Amino acid sequence: MKMTVSILVFLLSAPAMFAAEKIDLSKGRKHWAFQPVIKPALPPVKNKAWVKNPIDQFILARLEKAGLQPAAATAPRDLQRRIYYALTGLPPDSNSKIVNLKSEIKNLMAMPQYGERWARHWLDVVRYADSNGLDENAAHANAWRYRDYVVRVFNVDKPFDQFVIEQIAGDLLSAKDEAARREQRIATGFLSMGPKVLAEPDKMKMEMDIIDEQIDTLGKALLGLTLGCARCHDHKFDPIPTADYYALAGIFKSTKTMDSLKTIAKWHEHSFATPAHKELKKKHAALIDSQKKVVSAFIAKANQKLLVDLKLKKLPASPEAKYPATTKVELSILNATLKRLESDAYVLPGAMGVTDGNATELPIFVRGDHNRPAKELQPRHFPRVLSKAQPLTGKTSGRLELAKWMTDEKNPLTARVIVNRVWRWHFGRGLVATTDNFGLLGQVPSHPDLLDHLATWFVQNGWSIKKLNKLILSSSTYLMSSHGSTKAMKVDPENRLLSRAPLRRLEA
Repeated sequence: MKMTVSILVFLLSAPAMFAAEKIDLSKGRKHWAFQPVIKPALPPVKNKAWVKNPIDQFILARLEKAGLQPAAATAPRDLQRRIYYALTGLPPDSNSKIVNLKSEIKNLMAMPQYGERWARHWLDVVRYADSNGLDENAAHANAWRYRDYVVRVFNVDKPFDQFVIEQIAGDLLSAKDEAARREQRIATGFLSMGPKVLAEPDKMKMEMDIIDEQIDTLGKALLGLTLGCARCHDHKFDPIPTADYYALAGIFKSTKTMDSLKTIAKWHEHSFATPAHKELKKKHAALIDSQKKVVSAFIAKANQKLLVDLKLKKLPASPEAKYPATTKVELSILNATLKRLESDAYVLPGAMGVTDGNATELPIFVRGDHNRPAKELQPRHFPRVLSKAQPLTGKTSGRLELAKWMTDEKNPLTARVIVNRVWRWHFGRGLVATTDNFGLLGQVPSHPDLLDHLATWFVQNGWSIKKLNKLILSSSTYLMSSHGSTKAMKVDPENRLLSRAPLRRLEA
């Protein structure tokens, strides 16, 4: 009995105990990932002849400090295959040779297959799918528009900061023409994708689950932070209070992701339909209605004939079963035509995406339970460990301000996170191995100075992914053979110092 009472007392007091916990933001800001990105000086090296660009200088300095030497350059044919697979996902022609490395890289990045290959990387990060998953697994009929947008982004080398802004707040940007406005709205498919329980009976829970998924994806994909962990309590490891989570949640609560939350819930789509499109849809709908009338009239006539032929006063339970064979065949043909017309229903052109709703502040939901709101509303702002947390007071959602803050040069995470992803896509492992988590539970960088050098270089070079690819692929580091020395295998068996090229499996 005493034990039961003790447990009850603990359970009743637990919320108060956790509510009393405080996050020391000043201490949290000392974590390496929250420190400003400052371009480091190039380290001195002995083997200067091996250095082709600054990447090599950082890698070689660590190798020389460990008493190691980089592996020899890989064979030309192996290098060609490596570059082709990296940039296009396809093998080179059997008889081709690399004449000039820089020209080869430039030509491959000019191919349409480059955008398809590199879009695939990004689509994996942002949980792209052609259906909703979960309970209904409803098809995303227009998801392909976002997919094709991402392909175009990589092919034309749109600056990554602009890419980020368009995905978060493209619908709030001014546009030079209708084509640009359409593309910017398609970009917001980034927020609309993702699994949703479309038949959730608790509509407030559905909405908060959607907001949580958006915050979680935004945090991991762009900031390398597990922001979603702060929904029910202060983050257990990173300096992200629950109040900051609900400040961000207010931004997405002020955003219209769903047109309807009624079962089955329907996500918002931007319409690109012209009067001509609407007329085509109207004509197709008329064809379907006409065919339905033909089917109904045929069944009515067949039923009447059945009553006369069988001398019945009322129809049996399944009259179709009593039809003559020729009547069944005719009905089958009519139904097949109707089914084809319905399956080919004209879909008005549109794109999954979000738009602004009413500016709203949210309270903290105790333990993440929307039925237990705290009294105090949380002004919309950005995570305090990374910003001054100035409240957003405008009548818009705040997504545009969020997007601009995330791509500000003073933000210590966005550039670091994307250059680390690009490094991982080339080497199989990022300089920070935990690409989605730069927080306290994530791994520290294997080459912190190189990471900051690449982040500052990337911003200074217009946030260009193609330029970053060219820098990495033309380095001596990338050109190394995968055959390491006996000493390297012993001193650095996991190849964290990159004394040799990593062995990588071909992707499907």
